[in-house]
Amino acid sequence: MKKTTFTFLLLISLATISLLPACKRGGNIANKTRTIAVIPKGVANFFWQSVKAGAEAAGQETGVKIYWKGPANETDTSSQINIVEDAITSRLDGILLAPLHGNSLVPIVERAQREGIPVTIFDSGIGTENYISYVATDNVQGGVMAAERLAEKLGGKGKVAVLGLKAGSVSTDERERGFQDTIKRKFPEIKIVAFQYGEANRAIAIDRATDILTSHPELDGFFASNEPSTVGAAQSIKQKGVAGKIVLVGFDSSPNLIEDLKTGVIDSLVIQNPYRMGYEGVKTLVDKLNGKEPPRRIDTGVKLVTRENLSSPEIQQLLGAK
Repeated sequence: MKKTTFTFLLLISLATISLLPACKRGGNIANKTRTIAVIPKGVANFFWQSVKAGAEAAGQETGVKIYWKGPANETDTSSQINIVEDAITSRLDGILLAPLHGNSLVPIVERAQREGIPVTIFDSGIGTENYISYVATDNVQGGVMAAERLAEKLGGKGKVAVLGLKAGSVSTDERERGFQDTIKRKFPEIKIVAFQYGEANRAIAIDRATDILTSHPELDGFFASNEPSTVGAAQSIKQKGVAGKIVLVGFDSSPNLIEDLKTGVIDSLVIQNPYRMGYEGVKTLVDKLNGKEPPRRIDTGVKLVTRENLSSPEIQQLLGAK
């Protein structure tokens, strides 16, 4: 009896030991908390802080840890690639990425997929199909909305300029294309007389906007396709003393931009829902890790904010990043 009992206990012990490596290989099967990397284009702007808030809310709701890291400068593509590479090397459970460049990030995203780490793309598109979901604004429609608003305020004629972000940033490329195509197709008496990039830098955006205003004193309107460029255009308009004379339609929001909207420096802002981008992006990855199939495309919506609708509950909710 004693020998039989000893043999039985030995077999049980060996079986238990043999399961330990499997638990470690499974990573999240045991007591380890899942970690999802959220990698934005930058970290300074109000927009990205709203994304972070949404991602962290989803993390708390689903019981996953959020690792938040992005490049200091929204033009530093190599730094963003290194951050993604670190997430892969660290064997994190998923990656939520806003690519700085539609083509440059393709190899590292495809590497993550090959190594079994699911990737969801948010805010800006990428030149590969190897991702789980794409969570973003319909950016072309945002550009169309801006063009139609500017044309309405100008009575369908005049001279306008565009201040973009940088070439290769898919989200802003799409906004700029939507704006330009709509102006050319629907409003032939409006001429786009200048196009420059603000390089995701407020100081540079101010300089570029000032150059445009100096070269085109007859300018009637401005479209800025992102937050830094909108800040740059607004500041330049104030410095030149032409607030109220030039119709500025911007993209995204921040407390300072809302103040400029209230005072009439900015006519209107096309705003997104960055909080929802972060929230839905994390949820798609958690669903995938739990064996579910998340939606391939999630449109997080776009709205036009004016002084007239600024106080509406819907707009206030969006501006409150919730």
